[in-house]
Amino acid sequence: MAHAYTPGLKVTARTVVKKQRRLPLPGETLVEKGSKVKGDDIVARTALPGNVQTVNVAGLLGVPPEDVPGVMKKEAGDSVAKDEVMALSKGMFGLFKSEVKAPVAGTVENVSSITGQVILREPPEPVQVDAYIEGTVSEVIPREGVVVETEASFVQGIFGVGGEVRGIIRMIVDSPDTVVTSAQIPDDCKGQVLIGGSLVKYDAIERAVKLGAKAIVVGGIEDATLRSFLGYDIGVAITGSEKKGLTVVATEGFGQMRMAQRTFDLLKSLTGKMASVNGATQIRAGVIRPEVIVPSDTKLGEMKQSTAEGGLALGMPVRIIRQPNFGKIGKVTSLPVELQTIETEAKARVLEVELEDGTRVSMPRANVEIIES
Repeated sequence: MAHAYTPGLKVTARTVVKKQRRLPLPGETLVEKGSKVKGDDIVARTALPGNVQTVNVAGLLGVPPEDVPGVMKKEAGDSVAKDEVMALSKGMFGLFKSEVKAPVAGTVENVSSITGQVILREPPEPVQVDAYIEGTVSEVIPREGVVVETEASFVQGIFGVGGEVRGIIRMIVDSPDTVVTSAQIPDDCKGQVLIGGSLVKYDAIERAVKLGAKAIVVGGIEDATLRSFLGYDIGVAITGSEKKGLTVVATEGFGQMRMAQRTFDLLKSLTGKMASVNGATQIRAGVIRPEVIVPSDTKLGEMKQSTAEGGLALGMPVRIIRQPNFGKIGKVTSLPVELQTIETEAKARVLEVELEDGTRVSMPRANVEIIES
């Protein structure tokens, strides 16, 4: 029987995580298949071509374009330092010579006798890709990158900002209901991933940035806080490229939202361990969720398959993604086959969910997302 697509949110103490680490353009891979890598190990590198600078030598020296090759002190392929003389006019009777200095360091790429211009290429910019997570190289993509695989605890969030960071997990609250203010940010949080409660205030983010924390993970965040932190409104584009000194992950959504107990308990159990965190989020096609990954100290062998692979099933944990119970967690207790009339008077397939407080509610199946465990 066909079933409707149900989005999935993974919160699990143990799963196999695979991360593809790919260069932006061809380069070289530095590790072999089967190699053990740490999160900050460089696994591939390349160089981005430098910027191009055009210098109008003919105009600066007041000579015809065809005479430019004859006044050049540097030829195509030669390197040049910033402010080094690269062209010199012959002057009059050997006097009154004019010169053209290189505006940047780089390489002379082309000398044109047609336009009288010289093209300089700035030095290439090195690009390195690290492993991001501790694990084993399961695949090498020649000249492009690698795939790193590990068994880990894995928590996906709803929204985040900031790129990939690594740090030690530290709980800064005792309850998933706690609002994180500057008072909760410890003085010695440098290099740490801080786990909060239902909301993070802007003053807490400011203090965390100042003290050198790597990331904050909380249940929710307000739009005004994001605007103050980033300096602009978030649009529909992918996040993750922000350079604000801190990665922020909201596990439940916008506003004050109590972090799911199972998520809070899992993160609490990982206190003191190294975590890889990425705030990159995309809610359009090709969904990308923010994540917290903590490699396991022990190996389990064959891993259990995801519970979400076959769609909804009885007993499966789900998160409600529509009002009036938005953000609440529960388990599926009934999956009626027959279409039922909902509040809008449309007919839809529904399910019954038992919430954490024991309350049972019925709703369309499209109103939940699976929490993969």
